[in-house]
Amino acid sequence: MNGESSLIPTDGLGQADLDALSAFVDGELPEGERRAIAERLVHDPRAADRVTHFRAQRAALRALFADPAAQSSGPCIVLRIRTPWWRHALVAAGSLAAGVVLAWFAGTLETYLLPPAAQSAFARQADIAYALYAPEQEHAVEVAATREGTVVSWLSKRLNRPLTVPSLAEYGYAFLGGRLLPGSAGPAAQFMYENGHGERLALYVSAASLAQAPVRLWRDGDRRTFYWASRRTAYALSGEIPGDRLRAIAVDVCGDLGGRPEQWR
Repeated sequence: MNGESSLIPTDGLGQADLDALSAFVDGELPEGERRAIAERLVHDPRAADRVTHFRAQRAALRALFADPAAQSSGPCIVLRIRTPWWRHALVAAGSLAAGVVLAWFAGTLETYLLPPAAQSAFARQADIAYALYAPEQEHAVEVAATREGTVVSWLSKRLNRPLTVPSLAEYGYAFLGGRLLPGSAGPAAQFMYENGHGERLALYVSAASLAQAPVRLWRDGDRRTFYWASRRTAYALSGEIPGDRLRAIAVDVCGDLGGRPEQWR
């Protein structure tokens, strides 16, 4: 990935910064440097955006070159790269450029046509589910992470869509497992994470009526939920940690799941 850094906009970041961020995404940094980069992402939106781009690029390449036989053995999600305008200008013109503009415009319409009331209702459901199950010590999840393939496959079938469990290991959170919950749009899934201090985060997933919706914040007391929609699937990440840290994690999760974390509200 480092070899491609010079081909993308730097956003004011130096080559050393881009190399370090790329190595961070590829898991090539020593523990001390990895922690320093993770903390930097909380306060540096440019670096966080670049990491999101690198992660989406890596995920798309893995999906592109994955073994089809291996893919058929379990649920997966194919991520897409949101190709920047300057690359389109290098490879196409005329009708192709017009097609890109029309696709972007259509996506924008979908974003703003999704009823805000439905989005806030979804966020509240995610918040309530987090408030209900995060304090549980013995029954925080219905199926434990020791059966990760089972819980993801089961919830994918119940929600009738391929699901994936994003890794939050770089932020110190381990995957505990998941559960099936009722939602206003049908079945919903909740994936629970926990760090070494006992703090928990929950990713809540359900069907969405339209393809895209920008990331928004729902707050109830000390609980915060960042929520969005991508590919007709709604997501919400809830926790009781500082907002800037939860936001940085939500940026990564949104990008990893094929969303548009740049559309913050």
